[in-house]
Amino acid sequence: MEQENSAMEQENSAREQNLDVVIVGAGFAGLTAARELIRQGLAVRIVEARDRIGGRTWLDHRLGRELEIGGTWVHWTQPYVWAELKRYGIGTVASPEPERAFWWADGGRREGAPGTLLDLIGEFNGQFVKESRAFFPQPFRPLATDAFKEIDHVSVQDRIRDQFPAGTARDILESFWALNFNGPLEDAALTQALRWVALTNGDWAVNFEACATYKIHGGTAALAEAMLKDAGAAIDFGFTVAGIADDGGTVSVRGTDGRRLSAKTAIVTVPLHVLERVAFEPPLPSAKAEGARRGQVSRGVKVWIRLRGQHAPFVALGHADWPLNFFQTEYTLDGDTIVVGFGPDATKIDASDAAAVQAQLARLLPGVEVVDVATHDWVADPLAGETWPMHRTGFLTNHLAALQSAHGNVLFAGSDLANGWGGFIDGAIESGMEAALDAASLLTPATREAAPQQSPLR
Repeated sequence: MEQENSAMEQENSAREQNLDVVIVGAGFAGLTAARELIRQGLAVRIVEARDRIGGRTWLDHRLGRELEIGGTWVHWTQPYVWAELKRYGIGTVASPEPERAFWWADGGRREGAPGTLLDLIGEFNGQFVKESRAFFPQPFRPLATDAFKEIDHVSVQDRIRDQFPAGTARDILESFWALNFNGPLEDAALTQALRWVALTNGDWAVNFEACATYKIHGGTAALAEAMLKDAGAAIDFGFTVAGIADDGGTVSVRGTDGRRLSAKTAIVTVPLHVLERVAFEPPLPSAKAEGARRGQVSRGVKVWIRLRGQHAPFVALGHADWPLNFFQTEYTLDGDTIVVGFGPDATKIDASDAAAVQAQLARLLPGVEVVDVATHDWVADPLAGETWPMHRTGFLTNHLAALQSAHGNVLFAGSDLANGWGGFIDGAIESGMEAALDAASLLTPATREAAPQQSPLR
């Protein structure tokens, strides 16, 4: 045992020497930053608490096939992820075109053609988001002007209720945006909603298409694995970060199991709800710490549902307060149908309970039989604490710039902090590229020239 401990200590000591950058997290932000920095000749190592790469994307075998348990959809209006797909020759696969639509409005269940539901959403949403480009004229630079500060205190719920009377319009819009935020709307920032739509030039329909239509061929794992292979980065799995100390010359990253790595700088890519669990020395500035403490609105659920029998592809939108308020057909398998569902509050339903899930789906599709379900509680997951990140009111004004800024030699990245497509894979990649640029600027040309070769991929 003593020999094993000694060997481990020697291995850890060797790893601590001559590292330029330690990257915390092997999601898309971390993988992007690692690849970009290694290409510049820098010595990089990734530490990852999970036993896999991908972060809040996770392709896993469930219900008889590979399913995306976390983040899924991409779109050509998302320049960073689209460029990566082209770089590695990876295509996309469209979700099936719905043939039926079900929705809840004005106290009752409705059924009709998908175009009817989309027309309703479009009519009301067109009014709701019409000022998106006025407040965000440069969507990938949300802080470029102060225009957004006029409305950054306003919640999505307050704006909808001020703008639309009780009834169909309000019901549909509140459910639509509860779906997008994957959380309750009372503290959901109107600025976040308008930022999203500004990214598609104010066109809500293209934005909706970007959210839930095109999946990566081979799954998100195909892209993550291609990026890791390209980078050739070494990863220490099972490394949960407990603390990060910066003495002005060296950044030391300490794991909960006692492992340590040291480098000239570090890039931290964990979600906001995880960031506050890391002990920083010196402590984070108040605006950064408060932004992490407040966290994001998203605290919802994603569940995969296997229905008995083949059902024509459908889309279904329930009430904003329902435990599951959106369903969409994705696959057929061995005579059954696989549907994906979302709800705004993970505490309102045990999504691993097939009977509970069926009760929610039956509100819109009476008579369906749920055979099995598959889910992951991202909110309860200590390595996530949220689903996809969606900002609270006041976040842009008070926290985004602070959270993006360096803390000495410690940098930050992730979809939570993206300027553009925050909440998407695209935003994670964008943020990782920004962090890589910042990290390289902290290191002198002499440091880059002297950087040692990387350890082989493990």
